[in-house]
Amino acid sequence: MISYNSMIVPSLIFVAGLARNVGAQQGPPAVEAGASQLALASIPAKGGATLTVTTPAFKAGGDIPFENTQYKGNVFPGLSWTAGPAGTKSYAIIMQDGDAMRNGAPILHWTMVNIPASVTKLDAGMTSPPAGSEYGPNIRGASQPYTGPRTPPGPKHRYHLQVFALGTAIALSSKATYADLTDAMKGQVLASGEVIGLGRAPDDAGGQTSH
Repeated sequence: MISYNSMIVPSLIFVAGLARNVGAQQGPPAVEAGASQLALASIPAKGGATLTVTTPAFKAGGDIPFENTQYKGNVFPGLSWTAGPAGTKSYAIIMQDGDAMRNGAPILHWTMVNIPASVTKLDAGMTSPPAGSEYGPNIRGASQPYTGPRTPPGPKHRYHLQVFALGTAIALSSKATYADLTDAMKGQVLASGEVIGLGRAPDDAGGQTSH
């Protein structure tokens, strides 16, 4: 005869495991803490002109593969965008986590500036900037390469890969900060756009912090 306990205990174990898996895949918070401070919001394009931005790694609003995160590989996902309007002299890219704040601002993962106007694609797996381009600052300091998500356990985070068509090239010092970069971009943005990916923590992430 099958006992009640022999049936209920495995069921409870299954439900507990299912709950853990659902929690790990929880969607992003309803309110994005840093939305108003993202680069797209603070440095708007003249006339609201837009660029269409895509990546081969994930669909807009989809999950960012772990290979493109600090959890596994930190491989650049690749990025493409439509050409800027007449007068575009260069492109700049800013990647921010709008759901995690550090020192009162969205966490800054990656920037690249002075991408030539003739370039509208960065290949997946890129390990160095295109000729004429340079890395800008991120949370780790000045002139930093791609630093993918490291989302902590819990709700997913929104990562904004924002592209700006500029009417000028940007002169940055080797110690330039994010404020230096955005100050140089103000009044020069001819068009902008973004693709948003969702970062999540692997099941074995433990008590990691976001950066």
